[in-house]
Amino acid sequence: MAPFFTDQNNDTNNQHMGETMGLDMYAYVTDEKPTKEVDFPEPETYEELHYWRKHPNLHGWMQRLYVRKGGGDENFNNVPVVLTRDDLEELETALVKNRLPVTVGFFFGHSTRMRLDDDLIFVAEARAAIDEGKTVIYIGDW
Repeated sequence: MAPFFTDQNNDTNNQHMGETMGLDMYAYVTDEKPTKEVDFPEPETYEELHYWRKHPNLHGWMQRLYVRKGGGDENFNNVPVVLTRDDLEELETALVKNRLPVTVGFFFGHSTRMRLDDDLIFVAEARAAIDEGKTVIYIGDW
């Protein structure tokens, strides 16, 4: 599968280019409905909903979700996973109860509880997007 969301003609990803090496994490929204929840082709149109830099524990939570949904990329790099309302409920609980899995990786950085407010803002943004009929997609790039 080709790298996901790497179209150099799309400014969505380019606004974060120039950062040093490490874990970049994106949530996108699209009006398109993928035929499966993981490992699907890049949508024709999408926009960035949220961006995180070096938040490995959140990435680890997303990786576990990806695997549960049948994802096949063991590196979990540049592969998509759809986030549903139920997924967001589960994520919110993990965030509030400080139950994100400790995750490490080359140039991943460290997660801290100081990110909680931003993470909860994302959950609210993603719920609102789903309520509008959009599909929310997570993808990490390292």
